[in-house]
Amino acid sequence: MAPVGSESDRTPEVSLIVPVYNVERYVRQCLESAQRQTLRNIEVICVNDGSTDGSRAIIEEFLPDSRFSVIGKPNSGYGASMNKGLDRARGRYIAILESDDFLEPNALEEMLALATSCDAQVVKADFWLHWSEPAARDELFGFVSPSMAGETMRPLDDLRIFYRKSSIWSALYDANFIRDNGIRFLETPGASYQDTSFNFKVWACAERVVLTQSAYLHYRQDNESSSVNSPGKAFCICDEYDEMERFLASRPDLPAELHRVMLKMKYDGYMWNYERLSPQLQEGFMMRASSEFKRHLDGGEFDFELFEPWKLRDFDRIVKDPAAYHRCRSRFAKLGRAGKALHYLTMCGPAMLVRIARWRKREAR
Repeated sequence: MAPVGSESDRTPEVSLIVPVYNVERYVRQCLESAQRQTLRNIEVICVNDGSTDGSRAIIEEFLPDSRFSVIGKPNSGYGASMNKGLDRARGRYIAILESDDFLEPNALEEMLALATSCDAQVVKADFWLHWSEPAARDELFGFVSPSMAGETMRPLDDLRIFYRKSSIWSALYDANFIRDNGIRFLETPGASYQDTSFNFKVWACAERVVLTQSAYLHYRQDNESSSVNSPGKAFCICDEYDEMERFLASRPDLPAELHRVMLKMKYDGYMWNYERLSPQLQEGFMMRASSEFKRHLDGGEFDFELFEPWKLRDFDRIVKDPAAYHRCRSRFAKLGRAGKALHYLTMCGPAMLVRIARWRKREAR
């Protein structure tokens, strides 16, 4: 093996970027999964974001493998870490691995084979939701439905991909595609939502994407909080949508339709964020969401053809009386999915519940 830190004469096939911050419990399993990849010609770039636990020491255990390197920096957030990794990457393709997740050994080899055979700018795979306690178990997420899988596609020809969960770490990206389109992360503090605008930029610019139902990544659920309790994080998602608007304004060559797609994503994203917030933060966020939705509505920017019927009902109430909407939603919040059903039953009647069930069945195909 070449000495640690030396430049190899071979260009890596894949640069795997691993952002690390205080994950000593999980990072060894993560890096072992990178080291065991059947694709050998890779580089693994660990970006240590000022960890204060034992994460850096664990990274150093892997540095005798010349494919591994580490970038150390003061804590400045996920977006800054990812941009450091993008700047360092030498590979033909780029992949992302969160430091509390782990990969199947054949992940990079199989995604690379798909990318090269299809001349794809992006390969997007399904992934497993992973729990390690009380006993290890995995559940397939189902990101890629059968009708979307297999052939090379253009995201603007099938808008469903824009509205699926941002999951930038179960994918392979052509490095030149990322650089030529100026696709970067927003460098806000912390680690909240910075994948949102990156994901949108990728789908907005891509012309050749391959989706596969194969799953290679285990996305850990044990390390997640079910709600957001920090007032400083409550509005981080708003920064991401501001960044999307800035990006589109800077790229007049992209289709105008993308602005309408982005606004539908914004509605979905804001409602997802609202439901994750702790109760004491929800009403304030709903008031801001209503104000922003009304601004876009007054500007004639929304394309309501993109909205599901029941979301149109919600949208109308949020714009007209956000406080009343919040009170109604809060009544049913503690009941989970049953509460959502009661919310729509109360607001829209039983026929709407039937439409929702049919829509979900169709989307799963």
